[in-house]
Amino acid sequence: MKNERILSIDILRGITIAGMLLVNNPGSWGHIYAPLRHAEWNGLTPTDLVFPFFMFIMGISTYLSLSKSGFNSSPALVRKIVRRTLVIFVIGLAIGWFSRFCRYWASPTEGIGFFQQLWESVWTFDRQRIPGVMQRLAVCYGCVSLLVLTIRHRYIPHLIVALLLGYGLLLLGCNGFAYDEGNILSIVDRALFTPAHLYRDNGIDPEGLLSTLPSIAHVLLGFWVGSHLFGSPADEGESYKLRSMRMLLLWGALLTLSGFLLSYGCPLNKKVWSPTFVLTTCGLACSVLGILIWIIDIHGQRRWCRFFEVFGINPLFLYVLGGVLSILMGTVRIPSGDGWVNIHTWIYRDLFGSFLDETTASLCYALLFVVLNWCIGLQLYKRKIYIKI
Repeated sequence: MKNERILSIDILRGITIAGMLLVNNPGSWGHIYAPLRHAEWNGLTPTDLVFPFFMFIMGISTYLSLSKSGFNSSPALVRKIVRRTLVIFVIGLAIGWFSRFCRYWASPTEGIGFFQQLWESVWTFDRQRIPGVMQRLAVCYGCVSLLVLTIRHRYIPHLIVALLLGYGLLLLGCNGFAYDEGNILSIVDRALFTPAHLYRDNGIDPEGLLSTLPSIAHVLLGFWVGSHLFGSPADEGESYKLRSMRMLLLWGALLTLSGFLLSYGCPLNKKVWSPTFVLTTCGLACSVLGILIWIIDIHGQRRWCRFFEVFGINPLFLYVLGGVLSILMGTVRIPSGDGWVNIHTWIYRDLFGSFLDETTASLCYALLFVVLNWCIGLQLYKRKIYIKI
């Protein structure tokens, strides 16, 4: 029996992209509803699920993509993987540079000429943050893709366990849960990248070098789940989608329970990407995907999810577009009652803030931003344009 396509994978991927745009673009960072905030340190909020869910789905998508070649390594395939890895990594760096360029250009230094201001806005590489969300996605995609072309797939669970166990021992033995510069992750990142090229959060960069190791295990876990969903033929007499749903709900329960139980000794922590964070978020992603398969693919309730499908078919492009639009809306100025303000401020303060409280206005701005990106994605969706990054 031929395995059928599962639409829910695209939907869950779209939900994560919409979620990332929502939580990354509030009207005001000082006025956010609690579920839309990241945990300050140890702990887990709904917002902390968005990025790991996307990485889990990326693992499944990697299986689907590489299965077309039969997982047979070739120079052309390796070049394609390396090229895509570099492109995604460079795009992440470019977004960071563009953000600083616009910020410095919009706030010129008094007493300097045009060309000096231009130079100061362009040359910010001495303050360029090297790690980042896109950079982590690139490294994890590249490492997982090359690994699964190199090792036998039956060893993948052993590699996942080794990475998570080794990283967990490193955290527990080397001050890995200290929220300060004495953390081993901070020490390594500052030695390798220097503080000027890192995110400043008590010395911790949430996309630093060492925490990329469990992130690779995270994507590998998604790949392993994908291999069981699509690598095994469906049994006669049982719906393939029904079997997939049952498998996902079972794995989801086991992984989530394991993560929460182990969190008593190894806390859930997104900023260090702790092993229990990997287990719990991958378990929850399995469960959500299983529920979506039950609703969408088995019972055919698809009309409600068209909004997220638009994000799901062009995920990285719309995420990058959202980053660029966010920068521009925070830079481009328009006239207001008290002078010139950027578009972001005008919509949040002058439009929504005129009749809503600050927190609700902040949420409305974020929702409007998501809809704006969706409108652009909808045009690509209608024209069946798929932009692969």
